[in-house]
Amino acid sequence: MTLLTTGPLSLRLEGGALRDIRWNGIEAIRGIAWLVRDRDWGTLPARIRNLRIDREDAGFRVHFDADADGLHTRMTIEGRADGFLRVEGRAVPPADLLTNRTGFTILHPITGVAGHWARITHSGGDSEETTFPDLIEPWQPFKDIAAIAHRIDGAEVCCEMAGDVFEMEDQRNWSDASFKTYVRPLALPWPYVLPAGQEMVQSVTLRFRPGPALPPPRPMARPDAVMPRIGLVISPEELPDALAHAARLAEIAPQHILCHLDPTAGHGAEALAGFAQLQRACPAAYDLEYVVACTGSLPDEMQALARAVAASGLRLASLAVCPSVDRQSTPPGSAWPDCPPLAQVYAATRAAFPGLPLGGGMFSYFTELNRKRPPVELLDYVTHGTNPIVHAADDESVMQTLETIPHILRSARAIIGAKEYRLGLTSIGMRQNPYGSRTIPNPDGARICMTDSDPRQSGDFAAAFTAGYAATLAGSGVTTWVPAAFTGPRGIVGADGTVWPVGRVIAALAKMAGKRVVATGEGWLKLEDGSSLEADLAAPYAVRLGPPPSRTQPK
Repeated sequence: MTLLTTGPLSLRLEGGALRDIRWNGIEAIRGIAWLVRDRDWGTLPARIRNLRIDREDAGFRVHFDADADGLHTRMTIEGRADGFLRVEGRAVPPADLLTNRTGFTILHPITGVAGHWARITHSGGDSEETTFPDLIEPWQPFKDIAAIAHRIDGAEVCCEMAGDVFEMEDQRNWSDASFKTYVRPLALPWPYVLPAGQEMVQSVTLRFRPGPALPPPRPMARPDAVMPRIGLVISPEELPDALAHAARLAEIAPQHILCHLDPTAGHGAEALAGFAQLQRACPAAYDLEYVVACTGSLPDEMQALARAVAASGLRLASLAVCPSVDRQSTPPGSAWPDCPPLAQVYAATRAAFPGLPLGGGMFSYFTELNRKRPPVELLDYVTHGTNPIVHAADDESVMQTLETIPHILRSARAIIGAKEYRLGLTSIGMRQNPYGSRTIPNPDGARICMTDSDPRQSGDFAAAFTAGYAATLAGSGVTTWVPAAFTGPRGIVGADGTVWPVGRVIAALAKMAGKRVVATGEGWLKLEDGSSLEADLAAPYAVRLGPPPSRTQPK
């Protein structure tokens, strides 16, 4: 990491990306990066070479080469104390390159930006004054962007883009704490080919001008609330380890066990019998999460499921259903896959399981719930999950996603109204990739996006992340939360039965379930009776609420 400063302008250069771009110590742009993404939306790692930094009294210049999957890009950065920053990338593919996206992405922070003024200039030169969205929208808030202006305290920041067609997505959908402007509209085909030998040139220019003084952002309200009941998810593949460590599960004592069943993956009677065996060893509310195959008659499929559940002896507390095809994301402008109407799916489920609480929504993430909103009047509860490594997997970005959770909770509540709100799996590791054909293998235990196995799960980081997530739930109205699996790569217990730090955090949270909690003035989460989360967990896992300070220079 290299800190670059000139006058009021400062930024960090990390791995070829610009981060934490500030003017007079206030974050203006969260990041600018040149990215190459494959057909599964995986970000190809870049090797940085020939870095040269020239510093002058009035500014700085940076040159380096970035190589990703054979694509060589020559990068130039120029910063000046008078309020000018320009980044340019030049690349010539040596061979045809198949990609979902290649070029610059620009991240605007959400704190002090969401719901506030913006001026959008389009490629034809016309401009409009508007606002960044407050609630999270399922579609792109701005399209055909040549420049975006927004305000920070004492300055107006204009971000100009050239070299391709840019548009913006609200990354709060994926729990990223940013609005992302990127190249190529999603309505265009992807993946696409960068032709061999054809140079591509893109640039991003920031200009800082004097602007009005702004009041500091107000923290999002977090009224007193009841701590959600805690659940752990178990898939059939994880049942042998779960049964082997049933005593550990009883010690952790979650209120709910979320049983995942996917007939398209071959799950059936054997898995249900295993869940029933676990239920006899560890009583709790066992909720079934059933992936509806939708390959034949819906009534026949659901009646067959009801017979299999009855034969297994598994006593269900509730049942949530989601069509299999809905687990794959459908971006705005794309064709929706064939799927029976959700009303028919829910009606067939009700008929097969009369009297059992019925849930719907998405087994994936808020993004998919936001894009395909279920008829909530037909449901008893609505669910979705979150994942913090869709677009970035470094420690800082993962922790920054906690800043977004209150935005997701408010936006989900606007969709589901007064229905019960259950939050599904929110682990760091991704169990299923809605944006590609698979999760990304991680044999080296690296910090990478969209992997099902994140190395931080067994250490203090996941414990701190989970404690911080718990703090964001105060006042949300979420009744049940599944922060992890029990065993496996997203679990809280190792193969040898060792309880990882995140398991101790979740055990403490389970003891708090159903009790009233308050967010203190210092940002800690504590019980109404005065006992605090950090006292139960020990200091390393007590995470403050809210975004990091924005009015001090980075260290």
